[in-house]
Amino acid sequence: MRPSDHPPVATGGIGVLLVNLGTPDAPTPAAVRRYLAEFLSDRRVVEIPPIAWQPILRGVVLRTRPKKSAHAYSQVWTEAGSPLAAITAEQARRLQERLGEGIRVAWAMRYGKPAIAGALQALLDAGCERVLLAPLYPQYCAATTATAVDAAADALKAMRRQPALRTLPPYYDDAAYITALAADLGAQLDALDFVPEVLLLSFHGMPARTLQLGDPYHCHCRVTARLLEDAIARPGLRFVTTFQSRFGRAKWLEPATDAVLAEESAKGTRRLAVAAPGFAADCLETLEELAIRGRDRFLGGGGERFAALACLNAAEPGMDMLEALVRRELAGWI
Repeated sequence: MRPSDHPPVATGGIGVLLVNLGTPDAPTPAAVRRYLAEFLSDRRVVEIPPIAWQPILRGVVLRTRPKKSAHAYSQVWTEAGSPLAAITAEQARRLQERLGEGIRVAWAMRYGKPAIAGALQALLDAGCERVLLAPLYPQYCAATTATAVDAAADALKAMRRQPALRTLPPYYDDAAYITALAADLGAQLDALDFVPEVLLLSFHGMPARTLQLGDPYHCHCRVTARLLEDAIARPGLRFVTTFQSRFGRAKWLEPATDAVLAEESAKGTRRLAVAAPGFAADCLETLEELAIRGRDRFLGGGGERFAALACLNAAEPGMDMLEALVRRELAGWI
């Protein structure tokens, strides 16, 4: 029994917060500059002491890169806005339908909007005293998974009343994930009007030193690739694992996607498909870097047929997987 003057308080709810990397608000240099300033100032992302990095970031990167990146974003922007944001919102909506009214599903971006802190506060205000934080990164990386958890922890530090928090663990080798990928990619391969000789599995790259520092990301990617090749089981299809999106002069994980695309066409491969199993949703890196620039590189080197396969997005195999993972992590709460 509350006193008559007690403010209303919502309690007893359970929330799920889907988190992906982030996106600018618009495909403009100004919006991209704001986004990159936040993203590249994260010390999990750029592990260079700020006293050395910030002058480079402010004096060089943020003066030159936004215009080029804004053009890239403009090539993939949709009526619903950023593909990554629109797809993540759709994943949240469809997961909400599957989980029902007893659980509230929200989504957030690590960089940009909606922010993790605001989404957590909104869930708490709606009565969610228990929240599952679900970073949509199958392979663990400090620059993705860990920084999402960092942002949630920073949000909790500012809250007088905090929800209980669980975190979805990396699912790089989970049967539900491999099964979903194999079914989805297999269907896309069957729908092509040509038979690829090579399926390139392109993961986002990271500086090579992260492997020596103990980050398991490279190993997780390799395990995913091996399990996926076994699950797809197409003896006539050659699988190649690569890493994309190199940035700066440091040595990155290899082999590099752009280099392999050129090498494959140069050595006589004529039909190639590329998939990005580490991305939960299509975004700039898949729609522009792979589907546009990757196509140009392969066909420009002598290749004849090229296909960039879609990510799991909000299609049924991916949603089946996401529901299974979330329900497993909510055990004991529901």
